[in-house]
Amino acid sequence: MHHFNRRDFLRSAGAIAAFAAIPRAVSAAVTSPRVVVVGGGFGGATVAKYLRMWGGNVQVTLVEPNATHISCILSNLVVTGALSMSRIVLAYDALKTTHGVSIVQGMAQAIDPAGNRLTVQTASGTQILPYDHLVLSPGVDFMPAPGNWNPNLTPHAWQAGPQTTLLKNQLASMRANDTFVMTVPKSPYRCPPGPYERACVVADYLRAKGRTGAKVVLLDANASIQAEPEAFSHAFSVTHAGRIQYVPNATVLSVDSATRSIATSAMNISNAKVLNYIPNQRAGTIAAGLGVNASGFVPVNPLSYGTASFPNIHVIGDSCAVPASDGKAVPKSGHMANSQAKVCADAILRSLSGQTLDTNVATNSACYSPITARTASWLSANFVYGDIYDVNGTVKGKGMHRTDLGEAPTSGVDGDSYVDMFTWADSIFADSFK
Repeated sequence: MHHFNRRDFLRSAGAIAAFAAIPRAVSAAVTSPRVVVVGGGFGGATVAKYLRMWGGNVQVTLVEPNATHISCILSNLVVTGALSMSRIVLAYDALKTTHGVSIVQGMAQAIDPAGNRLTVQTASGTQILPYDHLVLSPGVDFMPAPGNWNPNLTPHAWQAGPQTTLLKNQLASMRANDTFVMTVPKSPYRCPPGPYERACVVADYLRAKGRTGAKVVLLDANASIQAEPEAFSHAFSVTHAGRIQYVPNATVLSVDSATRSIATSAMNISNAKVLNYIPNQRAGTIAAGLGVNASGFVPVNPLSYGTASFPNIHVIGDSCAVPASDGKAVPKSGHMANSQAKVCADAILRSLSGQTLDTNVATNSACYSPITARTASWLSANFVYGDIYDVNGTVKGKGMHRTDLGEAPTSGVDGDSYVDMFTWADSIFADSFK
């Protein structure tokens, strides 16, 4: 793995963000065209904002059931009490007042592709929203575990908010020799480094609180660590040695929330103090109705994020499946959703103006992962449209080919990276919601 130093990484991530923000189409030929966006996370908020910034007279309506967005980015630090929940609550005020996005607080119920209409259920009743283009960014749905899984007893906290608070309270109740059991879903899932990051900060919390003999058992459904393997391997074996037990190839067979017990293909655990079962994931329901691949996500054209059957219906963020080289999949992350949203916004504006799609597109995924209460690691990768390859190196089609810019070496897991993590997060928060 080639390693940038931390400053090279920050410059690279900033350059990619600036490149992605250059508008290529700033007006639409259609009189007041209508774009409806479903989902107000990093993907939906960003595409709504940039359609208004770049699109002149484009009318944009954002449909979101919640009054605010609670960020999964930094949420593991809320679990440990290092941050307050208010630190990750993001409002839609600037989208409305600064950018002129109309907000409908409600749940998208059904799409009429032939009629170009979306049905939305709100507190005051049903609304029908006509559209010229529809963008779906609903995040992920969770696939329940076999057995007796109740997320109100054994939370996933993979959607920030009440689940985060529940897991935080359960962690705070742990005492000496207690066990915190958590799972890593089968890939692909939202935020590849996230479960490993959580294991690290929970282990560090137990150490700092003097919970002697308490440990984290991390049951990974995958054969190996899915992101930042160097940093997390070192964290498990050195930084948190004796406090994290990493178990790969642990396919979940059943969960019993009442007894906080779990059975997997690798090992079984009964009566854990905390059971943090993170389910396998699939596309959000409103997007999944358009058709999914074998992994449960919606295939899209990476030049527009349009679907094959309905090019004016776009899917971005966690719900989409982007064609990529084998072994170099496009990750599901807040940073990637933000990046995809800009490509999608540009493509919509080009379509409305009768222009051809730009083939010179690139997206970027970068993230920081806290390892302790004072240190963090990082990684970054670029994805450029062009030829993509199978496992033998043969061209298999067109899509987004990944180039790894690097990940933090062991020496780069430090306090400076921890400080930079907040700069990175605040930049994404502002670019999406301000």
